[in-house]
Amino acid sequence: MREKTTNRTYQRSNRANELTPEERAIFDTLDRDRIPQHVAIIMDGNGRWAGKRALKRFLGHQQGAESVQYVVETASRIDLPWLTLYAFSLENNLRRPKNEVSFLMKLLKSYLVSNVQRMNDNNIRMAYIGRTHELPNEVQDTMRWAEEHTAKNTGTTLTLALNYGSRSEIVDATRRILHRMFAEATKRGISLEDMLAAEGVDDAIKSRIDEQQISENLYTASMPDPDLIVRTSGEQRISNFLLWQIAYAEIFVTDRLWPDFRGIHLLEAIQSYQQRERRFGGLGEGSDEDLSDVLPAENEFARL
Repeated sequence: MREKTTNRTYQRSNRANELTPEERAIFDTLDRDRIPQHVAIIMDGNGRWAGKRALKRFLGHQQGAESVQYVVETASRIDLPWLTLYAFSLENNLRRPKNEVSFLMKLLKSYLVSNVQRMNDNNIRMAYIGRTHELPNEVQDTMRWAEEHTAKNTGTTLTLALNYGSRSEIVDATRRILHRMFAEATKRGISLEDMLAAEGVDDAIKSRIDEQQISENLYTASMPDPDLIVRTSGEQRISNFLLWQIAYAEIFVTDRLWPDFRGIHLLEAIQSYQQRERRFGGLGEGSDEDLSDVLPAENEFARL
């Protein structure tokens, strides 16, 4: 498996004593050396949560924002280095009613402004992925402000996926690689075609476009790939979220709607994760099967 390196120094908080008694009961069953390095969550169910209570959808979104802070604080207390939340998809931006999108943008601003102090108190650092440059300018300004005011924190990195789509991320990564190839040719004073031809087209392309190069040009280049992806509301799909990065992630689906999701439910997901054997395409322990009696003898191979 490819391992990503980051320029960030993570410092353990050792704040498990701040967990609720119910959270601590689950946490004490966990192997602390096997806490995932990165958990990604598809937060789903705000609208259904509101609908079940005959409430307006915006109240579901408001309650969902409350859940974010509960979960993030628990993540910081159990020393989870990376937590990524799918907050607002590219499809949300394109297909939701304009008044709902406008409300979500206002809610994002309000969340950031209201919770920066709590993030600092919990040593949480803010980050974002997605086509954030397409968001309203005032929202971008607030995002940068929150990022700057939490940049020195060394605990959990909370990454919000905003105006995010995984397919568009891969497209953007490919475009970035091509731009760098053109820039390299320009720097050398030759055309891209001549640069590739001089090295042998196939070899030149292979040296510049491979899995590592694509990974290093994704929005998540500075982050490790998720170990665990959690989906709330019971839906059995990935919804265009981190498709490249979750190739070997464990998946945990819960019927619980996001506004009802709390830190204890994050711990339950991690508990399930630790009960699984991660093989990354290989075989598990004790599965080295003896095939000697089912394979032809060596002298029979010669006749095949």
